[in-house]
Amino acid sequence: MDRIFIRDLALRCIIGIFPEERREKQDIVINVEMHADLRKAGRSDNLDDTVDYKSIKKAILKLVEGSGFQLIEALAENIAEIALANDKVVKVVVTIDKPGALRFAKASAVEITRKRM
Repeated sequence: MDRIFIRDLALRCIIGIFPEERREKQDIVINVEMHADLRKAGRSDNLDDTVDYKSIKKAILKLVEGSGFQLIEALAENIAEIALANDKVVKVVVTIDKPGALRFAKASAVEITRKRM
């Protein structure tokens, strides 16, 4: 299966369970890997035949900017749902890094994989 990536989407949002995490927006880094059959798009050179990753990115931005999730797991699940709402995406892998969440670590992170049912 072919893949389309959105890599290192750096955003800020309210995320976390502790009071200090709920006061100010924190940095997160999102990576989305979407599995789809891209052969038709490769032959036609037509946007209608592929996954419009710009529209998916815009939907992720809208979700994140207005979010107040406690867990990055919940945010990842919602991002996976956005990607799978595109009928060409059959599988998605979402990774979210939360830099600075753990002392002495570059980031804490969650990765989930979801498939179209």
